[in-house]
Amino acid sequence: MQEVQVTMLGPSGVGKTTLLTAMYEQFESNIGSTDLQLTPDEDSAAILQDRLVELKSLLDTFEARGGIGGTEAVAGPESLRSFVFGLGKKGETPSLEIHFRDYPGGYHGSRASSEEKKFVKELLQESVAVLIAIDSPALMEEKGRLHEQINRPQQIKNLFTSVYQDLDSPKLVIFAPVKCEKYLKNKKSSKELLKRVKEGYAGLMDFFDAEKINPWIVSVVTPVQTVGSVVFSRIEYEDRQNKKNPHLHFRKVRHDAEYSPQDSEQPLRYLLRFLLKLHLENKSWGMFNFFRNWLKVDNHLKTAIQQFAQGCKTSGQFAILKGEQWLK
Repeated sequence: MQEVQVTMLGPSGVGKTTLLTAMYEQFESNIGSTDLQLTPDEDSAAILQDRLVELKSLLDTFEARGGIGGTEAVAGPESLRSFVFGLGKKGETPSLEIHFRDYPGGYHGSRASSEEKKFVKELLQESVAVLIAIDSPALMEEKGRLHEQINRPQQIKNLFTSVYQDLDSPKLVIFAPVKCEKYLKNKKSSKELLKRVKEGYAGLMDFFDAEKINPWIVSVVTPVQTVGSVVFSRIEYEDRQNKKNPHLHFRKVRHDAEYSPQDSEQPLRYLLRFLLKLHLENKSWGMFNFFRNWLKVDNHLKTAIQQFAQGCKTSGQFAILKGEQWLK
């Protein structure tokens, strides 16, 4: 079976695991009437189910701090596993496996070992797509003063510049703001969120404009409301005087609010839309050669994927920033 690797990129605490959990929970309900089936393997289903329980527990109290627990590597990078989903027609053996690779956010920190840093670089090299999870309150609140500290955009940019060299095949980069419910209440605040993403990652986007990189990059912004009914409340600092050691608090929109994520399937829609385009291009791209033949023998599956991919949102807070030709 063919495999596609997708890296969940971001420092510790920004919401990589939260994003992956919300995507997992909403897979089935957003496939709709298409004849697609996304099936997690047993280990992935068990781990993500535990994380889903943690995510829903944010609704147990009116106000909570932070999100769900992060990823751990008890025995170094090699102990980390993929979250594997099989993609195919309902009732049939999957024809493609999508491997979502999460990793401890501490691998971006100053204390990360050379082995850990090398591991993240290799993930980027091997992945056809990258999801950059963005902590929205850090980007939006207090004029974005916590953005550099929490989201570490300069370090993210440096990682891409060290890996994306001499590209010879297309790459999909998805900017996915999470914990963004507060900022999607109206058109004005939604527009501001999109603007802040562009400003907050301007250095990386400038790199994507480079002559040698530009032809191969597809970049989009897809905010994900991972809970839907919990919004950012306030920031508290352990050291109030110097505003150090921040803790972000969230509250329910009302006391009887229920778990209701929104748009968590959008990254998946964009991924499948991108893969379908690679298949239709019918060109040779090194490690992605199998796309030339993928789906050729199954037009029914190709039609189902196309129907699902048509649900990509491209207006309001959603935007295709670069490489639209790779999504048509």
